[in-house]
Amino acid sequence: MNSFLSASKFAVVGASASRDKFGNKVLRWYKDRKCDVVPINPRESEIEGLAVVASLDALASTAGFDPSLFSVSVITPPSITRSVLEAGVAKGFKRFWLQPGAEFPGWQTFGEEHSVLVIGGGPCVLRDAKL
Repeated sequence: MNSFLSASKFAVVGASASRDKFGNKVLRWYKDRKCDVVPINPRESEIEGLAVVASLDALASTAGFDPSLFSVSVITPPSITRSVLEAGVAKGFKRFWLQPGAEFPGWQTFGEEHSVLVIGGGPCVLRDAKL
């Protein structure tokens, strides 16, 4: 987990405009701690006062992008999570945190197979923190 949180930038895939949803709570956790965070959501343009990027592919297309600076929190349905990780790996992202409920079959071996860090399978200190 230390490697994940030591990143200088964060992306929240599945960020939500609804303050009741975990995609918003995780985003606010980063924002409240003055982290450089980017919400990822294909249907929103702004969440919590932050400009939203449609996808990890779109983030990777921004000027000066360096995937080694980012850790990625993933709050998506399992049916989408694998493709999020595959797209992220293809763009050079190396650190992913699957929020409870985002895990897909085989997530435990995905990291080993692609030489990336994938955290999952338990309660999330970010999501479960009192915000």
